[in-house]
Amino acid sequence: MKTRILSAIVMLAISIPLLIIGKLPFAIFVTLLGVCGLFELLHVREEKKKIPFLLKIFAYLLVIFFILYNRDGNDFTYYLDYRVMAFIMFFFLAPMVFINNRKKYNANDALFLIGATIFVGLAFNLVLQIRNYSIFYVIYLFLITIFTDIFAMEIGKRIGKTKMAPDISPNKTWEGSISGMIMGTFVASAFYITVINNNINIVKIVFFTLCLSAVAQLGDLVFSSVKRYYGKKDFSNLIPGHGGILDRLDSIIFVMLAFIIIFGII
Repeated sequence: MKTRILSAIVMLAISIPLLIIGKLPFAIFVTLLGVCGLFELLHVREEKKKIPFLLKIFAYLLVIFFILYNRDGNDFTYYLDYRVMAFIMFFFLAPMVFINNRKKYNANDALFLIGATIFVGLAFNLVLQIRNYSIFYVIYLFLITIFTDIFAMEIGKRIGKTKMAPDISPNKTWEGSISGMIMGTFVASAFYITVINNNINIVKIVFFTLCLSAVAQLGDLVFSSVKRYYGKKDFSNLIPGHGGILDRLDSIIFVMLAFIIIFGII
């Protein structure tokens, strides 16, 4: 527990100042997180099957490109040349022919690399876009995930009896989930109304915040499902007591993706 608390303090001490500063320092920080996230995905994949070294290097370069693409933008529109996407497809798919060994590299490996690099790259680029738009939206989204997670875990431990998804996450319960959604929605909605927009319809923001809180738990379950498939408890041990980068950011990634979908409505 001491290790977990100390790691959390260190993470906050690093991330909060960079979040406040924004611009290039924050972009570099987010890029490092994204590279670590891809490393963790490739690492769990290689528990079952090794990936050719050169293709992994290209995947890292692609993630950096995706994250930093239009890093100063804030209009939530991601413009990407079709030629870039075509090149990526060819680069990951063509080696199947040249390697000519399904045990070393096959269609599943190619599609995994394509999906992993695009998903991680776009997800962490979105962190930059939202920060550029407003630091308060970043805080709002993190409040949703943090309070949803804390109360879902703590209340679930104390009164949770009805398992939510035992094959994916044995400790999650419906009682904890509902409690987490209530507190996450209350705290984040209060922040939104107080700091971001005090003229917004309360029912509307509470409803959308509740939806985002549910998405936070969905993100946690999706990433847990990936770990269970590969037989891993954590994506890595990069953060002592917490696991890996994706173990900590699984919920916020999904929340940010969902937020962009409903942003125009809010």
